[in-house]
Amino acid sequence: MTDKTLATRFDEAAIDAIFAPLDQGSLPGAAVAIAIDGIPVYRRGFGLAHMELPVLLGPGIRMRIGSTTKHFTALAFLLLCEEGRAALDDPIGKHVTGLHAASRDVTMRQLMGHTSGIRDAMAVSMLLSGATTKVGDAAFVDYYRSIEDVDFAPGTSWSYNNGGYVLLTAAIEAITGQSLDTVLRERIFEPVGMHDTMLRRWDGDFVANSATLHFRAADGRFTRDYMGSEISGPGGMVSTMDDMLRWLRHMDAPHVGSAESWRLLREPHRLANGSSTGYGLGLVNGSYRGAQTISHGGGVMAGNSQMIKVPAARLDISIAVNRADVNGADLANRIIDACVAGLDPVVDMPFDKQTAVFVSQEDGRVVELIAHGDMQLMGIDGAPGLPVTADEAGNLRLPEIMSFIRQSARVDGSALLFTDFGDESRLERIETEPGARLGDRTGRYAAPAVGASATLCEDEDGSRLAISGQHGRADYRLTPITDQIWKAASLGPFGMLGGIVTFAHDHGSFALAAGRMKGLRFDRAG
Repeated sequence: MTDKTLATRFDEAAIDAIFAPLDQGSLPGAAVAIAIDGIPVYRRGFGLAHMELPVLLGPGIRMRIGSTTKHFTALAFLLLCEEGRAALDDPIGKHVTGLHAASRDVTMRQLMGHTSGIRDAMAVSMLLSGATTKVGDAAFVDYYRSIEDVDFAPGTSWSYNNGGYVLLTAAIEAITGQSLDTVLRERIFEPVGMHDTMLRRWDGDFVANSATLHFRAADGRFTRDYMGSEISGPGGMVSTMDDMLRWLRHMDAPHVGSAESWRLLREPHRLANGSSTGYGLGLVNGSYRGAQTISHGGGVMAGNSQMIKVPAARLDISIAVNRADVNGADLANRIIDACVAGLDPVVDMPFDKQTAVFVSQEDGRVVELIAHGDMQLMGIDGAPGLPVTADEAGNLRLPEIMSFIRQSARVDGSALLFTDFGDESRLERIETEPGARLGDRTGRYAAPAVGASATLCEDEDGSRLAISGQHGRADYRLTPITDQIWKAASLGPFGMLGGIVTFAHDHGSFALAAGRMKGLRFDRAG
């Protein structure tokens, strides 16, 4: 990151131009607020708060801010630490009883920094029971009473984990005897003057002065498809852009939380291999075009948000979007481009695009490279392909808005060198087998530790995987990569959900991996 001085230049017309495609009165859109030196200079809304009502978005309308909630939840716990009622390195089992040995000894620090290595119960539930199924926090905590394995040893890697913040929520509520809603309102929102901010645990209830989320279906229609689960400490807050500017200003000279608590919130963790995660306790300490940034975005199924500070430019930005097809973090970066002089040039070296599949012989990770027009896409373990660019060394890197996920890849002959938070592994290129069939692998399977059963079937319409979880059902279309490795894509409304199915050589079991989640094992039943 650069230490040079950055100049701030506010150009209202340039900001208007960024949001011009959303400036209409028939579709959902975005709300934005910008401050320089803590003083608001731009507060506007673009598009509808709800497609069925003639109400435009504005900076005073409540909108979901998703995982930006995390550092508020982390601060709530740190306030308890300041009072001597808890400690950062307490094991979670001290505050939440009955957890399995695989989970109970990870620390509160590791949960908040995403280095615990435990399974993400929210991801497990969505994968096995469907994303629209109504599941509450208590059910998520119960997963940790039976799940008997982990994704990695604590402190050895980094993996974004909403389930860890469900456990954090349960700990705060157990220590205080109050709901997290009350703790946040009384200890943080009211003292800061954020009177329009609250915890909204469910999308199906009614909350005054609130924008509605709009999912964009594959056919282009906006729909009412929302995530069905309860959302508390991991991402349940709704706020106004005006309130978020108050919060961003408070961050510069906080009176809620000690200086030590705020240092912990911002300071990135270091892994056992010495690598920095770039992530503190619910805050990302990163950079954009050479400028240091402090941020955290929030993604929900039908909208998203971004909260970001550029301290050297004294620039604060908060954006919330109530539609699934517009990215608030990208809009925020474009605002930084327009408002800050002295940024480093964008690096995007030319390279040969290619389509190939690579597999790790060590842990089974699957990385797909997909040439898509002028873009190179990279997908990891069944996740949708994301556009990547090349740096001067030929490393393929994720977009700027995801740079806090410290993964990169470099093609080395017939192999791919994949770096994941400082650990490099070698993946070999494989020949795909698009004509593969399930054959004798059809039938029923079970994963008792997560309370799930699965059925593999095959007919003239193709191959499918149906999973019955503890709370609902999830259906996937299976597409062969090789005879042993198949890609699973959700048949539900959220087609971006899915993973990789890898069969054992004896056809007696398979593992279902998704993104950064290690494979869940299903054994043949009966």
